[in-house]
Amino acid sequence: MRYTTKSEKSLDKFLVCGLGGLGQHCVVALKKFEVSVIAIDKIQPQDWEIPNLADLWDDLVIGDCRQINILQQAKIQQCRAAIIVTSNEQVNAETALVVRKLNPQTRLVVRSSKQNLNELLSEHLGNFVAFEPTQLPASTFALAALGTETLGFFNIEGEWLRVVKRVLSPGDRWCYGRLLHELNTHTRKILYISSDGASLSESFYEWEPDTPIKPGDTIVYIEATKPSAPTSEKLARNIERNPWHLLRRLKRFNWLSFKQQIAEFWRKSDENQLQQVWVACLIIVGFLLLVGTVLYQLNNPKMSLIDSFFVSAMLLLGGFGDLFGGFDFEFPVSVWLRFISLGITIAGTVLVGILYSFLTERLLTARFQLSKRRPPIPQKDHVVVVGLGRVGQRVVALLQEYKQPLVGITLNTDFDTTILPEMPLIAGSLKESLAKANLNTAKSVVVVTDEEMLNLEIGLMAYDANPGCHLVIRTTGQGLSENLARLLPSAQVLSAYAVAAEAFAGAAFGEEIIHLFRVNQKTILVTEYQIEADDTLNGLLLSEVAYGYGVVPILYIKEQEAPKLMPSEDIRLSVGDAPKGSHPRGDGAERSARGDGQSPAFADRMVVLATTNGLRRIEHGTNNSMLKSWQVHVERALTAEAVFEGANAITRISGCSLTMARNFMNNLPGTLHSPLYKHQAQRLIRELSKSQVIARLVPMTAQQGTDSI
Repeated sequence: MRYTTKSEKSLDKFLVCGLGGLGQHCVVALKKFEVSVIAIDKIQPQDWEIPNLADLWDDLVIGDCRQINILQQAKIQQCRAAIIVTSNEQVNAETALVVRKLNPQTRLVVRSSKQNLNELLSEHLGNFVAFEPTQLPASTFALAALGTETLGFFNIEGEWLRVVKRVLSPGDRWCYGRLLHELNTHTRKILYISSDGASLSESFYEWEPDTPIKPGDTIVYIEATKPSAPTSEKLARNIERNPWHLLRRLKRFNWLSFKQQIAEFWRKSDENQLQQVWVACLIIVGFLLLVGTVLYQLNNPKMSLIDSFFVSAMLLLGGFGDLFGGFDFEFPVSVWLRFISLGITIAGTVLVGILYSFLTERLLTARFQLSKRRPPIPQKDHVVVVGLGRVGQRVVALLQEYKQPLVGITLNTDFDTTILPEMPLIAGSLKESLAKANLNTAKSVVVVTDEEMLNLEIGLMAYDANPGCHLVIRTTGQGLSENLARLLPSAQVLSAYAVAAEAFAGAAFGEEIIHLFRVNQKTILVTEYQIEADDTLNGLLLSEVAYGYGVVPILYIKEQEAPKLMPSEDIRLSVGDAPKGSHPRGDGAERSARGDGQSPAFADRMVVLATTNGLRRIEHGTNNSMLKSWQVHVERALTAEAVFEGANAITRISGCSLTMARNFMNNLPGTLHSPLYKHQAQRLIRELSKSQVIARLVPMTAQQGTDSI
């Protein structure tokens, strides 16, 4: 991204089209960046979901946002970005076309779920990005349901990263005399920390690098990882298919357990009515087959047992006429046996007809599809997902990727039963569905229906049934979210629109929002920046970006080089050289944003973790220079080699020239005149110590030494 140049100062406004729940949250998110906001809505709403919303925008235009005169009234020519988030996707697409016609430079951020259409519009309109707001927070809901240490899980440039919240136990290997800064490696970075039961710090880097780690500390960090392997649940299924496991189950079989299962089966007459009829018919058919075999064997002892069996089977299948119709037996058949045979045939015809009808009904119910049977409902330690709309289905898909046992509940009678075939599914009334889902033994309950009041009702029912479960409730209104959070302090009440709006607002400034997750009730945006010549980030060390703007660089990408995960803070961002007219990313949106018809050079790229406050600081170019108030006082170097290596460390970490650093090291003792951020200065002291250079940290108000750079 880049800072607004003088030639672009006329593009100083942001437009929000559509003031539904998402649009209102977008206004709030934009105002965090302290920018001018203009809104368009078709009608004048009587009440707002967000209190005092009317005080946030600079102007409200009532009318159809697709009309040219309405957009002109909203000063579209002065708008840097247009966030188009009405509830009608056709209106959103039409508005985007009109906006691009009126202002070729305005960035378009559109609410749309049509992926193919979004790609086509991005290609033809340029400087265009589209989001589906119901999908953005899905990973947040899924991770909240896990109730584990994992707060975020995503992939960047082929690298899987996860955000972990870890409470250190007395036996934890991190507690054996280690310092906090030692946890930062080429695959891990610390984000937040709390000690002695206090809440997590509000911002990144609010921790002392040289603090000893002790039991009870809570540390939030990001680390490189790999997708999880199949869990014990899958292993258990494999064991159950093992013949030795089946043999052990047969050995455990006894008559008492068999009687208990039979009694339980007949007790549930309403649930197993068809199955009971089928079992009864099967028992009667077996009894008649046995009776016929015995009678024919007694009637003629010379007749073999197998022949008696087949005669009985023929009678059951309606073969009385074939057996006695003009056929002379080699042995006499008494009249009473013939009457019994006729009765067996009649009974067999009726019973076999019932069995055929049962099989036909089962085939019709299955819609002639040989679909895979859904797994059984878990008994305990599972996740219950209530509501299987677009958000619910995405949450289920993510939980299945995490190998979590779960069950889905839908209250929609028209739900397509072929969706998510690997998931146990319950459909029906609310109370019956919750009872069948084994709610009282569930690990987590995720309530994500499209009706906010229904979510409230289900959330309260779930809490009453299982107060110890991880309860996650989806809301849209800000007021209900705050009140419900107070009512159920242990539940995670997530406003889907509030989370998504931060991504929409971040994208409006040209950032590429890769992912988002929640930590400490804050939304963290995984954001990619491309460095340009007039960028506020151009020429800065990554340490200056991190500590000055309050973001965490997690990936550095330089053209024709392998991406660097958890990059060194000593890397200096720059704009590379490239042939004129080439573009490394093939991004038509970027070319349009530049407004010169040319592609950017092969510039450095970086991916950072940032809150909206961090994005705002980068946008305005207002780094927190007040924190750059520490200096390093160097006492002496123990060897000549230490002088050489110390100068290299000073140049690398502080950013000063090598000549100045060598001159300083040759005139010790002295204090580096260049102010540094505290973490940056402490790291310099550690590096100097490795080179046998004795140094210490001093605040700028207490300078020591006379020689300086």
